[in-house]
Amino acid sequence: MHRSRGHLDVSERLARSIAEGAPTTWAQLAAGPGRADVRRGAGALRAATRDPAVIAVVAASRVTPLVSTVSVDGVDPLRSPGAYPLTTSAPNEPAPPAEVTVVGDIMMGRDVGDVLAAHGDLGAPLRPLRRRLERADLTVGNLESTLSSEGVPQQGDDSFAADPDVLQALEDTGFDVLSLANNHTGDFGERAFRQTLRRVDSSTIERVGAGLDRQGAWRPVVVSRAGVRFGLVAFNAIGETPAAEPRTPGVAQVRMQPRTGPLNGVDLRRATRAIRSLQGRADVVIVLPHWGDQYTNEPVADQRRVGRALLDAGADIVVGGHPHWVQGVQVHQGELVVHSLGNFVFDMDFSLETQEGVMLEAVFWGDQLKAVDFVPYVIGPDFAPRLVTGGRATTILDRMTEASDAPFD
Repeated sequence: MHRSRGHLDVSERLARSIAEGAPTTWAQLAAGPGRADVRRGAGALRAATRDPAVIAVVAASRVTPLVSTVSVDGVDPLRSPGAYPLTTSAPNEPAPPAEVTVVGDIMMGRDVGDVLAAHGDLGAPLRPLRRRLERADLTVGNLESTLSSEGVPQQGDDSFAADPDVLQALEDTGFDVLSLANNHTGDFGERAFRQTLRRVDSSTIERVGAGLDRQGAWRPVVVSRAGVRFGLVAFNAIGETPAAEPRTPGVAQVRMQPRTGPLNGVDLRRATRAIRSLQGRADVVIVLPHWGDQYTNEPVADQRRVGRALLDAGADIVVGGHPHWVQGVQVHQGELVVHSLGNFVFDMDFSLETQEGVMLEAVFWGDQLKAVDFVPYVIGPDFAPRLVTGGRATTILDRMTEASDAPFD
């Protein structure tokens, strides 16, 4: 179905009726008025990406993230293909699904850190969504702080340092990879930066986007989960944290608008080389840029331009951060750039938008991205994100869709 229909769940009896070509109304699916246009064969899936009236009856192997699927009695055809009651005579069994969750900016210092220290519970902000995060095969986030305050604050009151023991809380919540490629990992200078790298390296969590030199900062990380090799690349386009040089530590950097532009071709080539270096070593490539303008849902032109270049170089999906708001989804030759997921744990309680975000939940069959869902939440007074439904969820998702390409618009 068209993505605007969301996720529907029907009985097996109704699903079989639809598949057999019986006339169907959207009211039967609890999805509004009008008659459903049920199609099969060539062109059906393409029609469903364009027309909200269409239901395409196709093999799950043909499904892409550009459409939504119909669950049957609670069984999702992409997450649990073996249990789905409607089957085809496909020649090959699908690869076991691998589920990936990516969240936005995690900042557990400043006011968040003060509250955690006062209560003696460093994992409190993560607990409401812990089960959801744990169930993914791969969970990824952006750690928007140092793990040491042993140095001179570089950004005044906006210098972020978290208690290093938050790493244990992140491990316990299921995080597998953290991007350190952002504008706050350098907030307390080089010594604190080096300590942060060492502390992450001593945990079970992999880091990406920062290193003791340029080669290390640009080195992708590869992790295998559910039979899929995931390669991740991350970079910072905002500045403030020093860029790694041949013999000095820092983050992978791509200079571009609006903060460090104009777009630097040498930097962009470093990013695309890092992506291409994963050929043969990774089945799926995920790129995590820290980019864009703050406090807007609209990506700037350089984000769209760089996003296309990253996909053309071999990225399977690009998932950005930094704006502190959710931003739209760009579609390039059927592949996705998610420009910003918003804050995940942060103390920006001065606007509704900075207290809202979405988790990206993706499903891969081998090297194929089959589905993406955006799961909305609101950050509460205790700085913990909690899932929302109803009108608040609609508001958050509408903020994404109004800045998105079709069929996410």
